Amino acid sequence: MPKEYKLVLKHVDEAGYTSDIQCYLKHGGYKTLKKVFRLKPRKTGGGVVTPQAHIRKEVLVSGLRGRGGAGFSCGMKWNFVNRKSGKPVYLICNADESEPGTFKDRQILHKDPHQLIEGMVLACYANDVKLAYIYIRGEFPEGARILNRAIDEARANGFLGKGICGTKYDLEIHVHRGAGAYICGEETGLIESLEGKRPYPRIKPPYFPAVLGLYMCPTIVNNVETLCNVRNVMEMGADAYAALGTAGNTGTRIVSLSGNVKRPGYYEIEVGKATLGELIFHKNFGQGLLDGRKLRAIIPGGSSSKVFRAGETFNIKSKDKWGEVVEQKLDLLDIPYDFDTLMKCGSMSGSSAIIVLDDSVDIIEALGNLSDFYAHESCGQCTPCREGSLWMAKALKRMRSGGARKGDADYLRHIAHNIQGRTICAFGEACAWPVLSFVDKFRDELMAETSEDNEALPHNSEEEAQRRYLSSV
Repeated sequence: MPKEYKLVLKHVDEAGYTSDIQCYLKHGGYKTLKKVFRLKPRKTGGGVVTPQAHIRKEVLVSGLRGRGGAGFSCGMKWNFVNRKSGKPVYLICNADESEPGTFKDRQILHKDPHQLIEGMVLACYANDVKLAYIYIRGEFPEGARILNRAIDEARANGFLGKGICGTKYDLEIHVHRGAGAYICGEETGLIESLEGKRPYPRIKPPYFPAVLGLYMCPTIVNNVETLCNVRNVMEMGADAYAALGTAGNTGTRIVSLSGNVKRPGYYEIEVGKATLGELIFHKNFGQGLLDGRKLRAIIPGGSSSKVFRAGETFNIKSKDKWGEVVEQKLDLLDIPYDFDTLMKCGSMSGSSAIIVLDDSVDIIEALGNLSDFYAHESCGQCTPCREGSLWMAKALKRMRSGGARKGDADYLRHIAHNIQGRTICAFGEACAWPVLSFVDKFRDELMAETSEDNEALPHNSEEEAQRRYLSSV
């Protein structure tokens, strides 16, 4: 029977559990940090292993992957840091949780902020960081207040500041509130914003944060859930953590479930140990669709992930325990919720936000809402994204008002294809993928309202203005 496995959320929703440090200490908080600070350098056949190197190895061996979207190895990201530059190393916690459908990190910030702080101190100690930042979404004023109070409590109890836990290690953490831009979730855009500039994402290469990040210094950017799991890795040990989940998809993950389900909410599962169908329909999770409704579509990883249509099947290849390649046919609801299988099926787990659409949803309205969002949030730096996102939104606005034409589906695909892969950051893909997948999967519904009378209508207000001008001269 699929069920939650609460690791990060172990105490979050317990009766009487509060966000203050006394409650956290009562439940074993900061014990892992104290244990780590007692570690001594040890000799091995390859030389001396420092406590910092030990932490980095544990995180790498654990298989912990970033919980923010890309699913990149946390330990490998840390190993990319240039430690020989002579520059200070910074760590930034990305708490700019702005992906539509995602609300998991907010729960941690509000209900268990010290778990994040302990994870950050461990990550900072492992990477010789003396100054760290929590970049929090501007729309989370209460979260910022709670974090600032928790930082003050941690400093007062010797877990931050000078000589942490009686050691010679110093660390300060500051909370920085964003200005409400979705693009600040992109790590280099976040860094630009933190430096006081417009949040224009940087070109990679050369501006990989691990080499040229904050103030052109080596920088690590991890999200809230990832840093909390650093604490869990060090508490349990790498092997025990890696035993959770599935091969290549270790540990636990918090899923945000929303849309047309009876029991929306946030659920923590072992990665890959629950399927999409179980998360939506099982009594331990979403408990199914609203009465009398049928499943129409699933957006599996936040609004920027490609949509699945109800009833889809997928033929995927994977390796068995002997390393042999095997083919497998999967129904949509049987897809294990992990990083790799969802990618093989043509989408992604992204920010682990599952949005469920039933047969009451107007597909054109749903896609139009998404396109409006991305058109509004484009930073405007790259022409394909700046212009293309607006064109798609305008086309869908016209379609929503009854002006759909036979060529509109191909028109949307043409624009989307000219955005993806042609922008500095992944925002181009974020706005193009929903359009491409909705058009491919729901062309029949998008074109259901087409009319011959609409063929002579202008595509948009600019075209109409041009027509009027030309007719007047």
